[in-house]
Amino acid sequence: MFMETDTRNFKRIAKEELNLLEFPSDDILNNREELEKRRQMLHRATSLGNLQKHKVLIRFADKSGPKEVYTTIWAVTDNKVLLKAGQLIPVHRIHSVEVTYSS
Repeated sequence: MFMETDTRNFKRIAKEELNLLEFPSDDILNNREELEKRRQMLHRATSLGNLQKHKVLIRFADKSGPKEVYTTIWAVTDNKVLLKAGQLIPVHRIHSVEVTYSS
């Protein structure tokens, strides 16, 4: 994880719930270093997901507040993170990506 964030405030959801969420257009990160770390962690998590089917904890915020999802990242574009079954999270709404070894 790369941001100082109180992780107790994140509500765990299932990836199947992502299509019900609304995402604001503003980026939740505000400095160049955090943006670069997010980009690097997303690409690392994508490699782990594709090569080893490894899951990661993605912390993000939608319109109603902070959420987290434990899942495998299949692909990343400049704007979106693609998860299994076509679920998407906008990159600009991701707080952090944490490589974990337990759910």
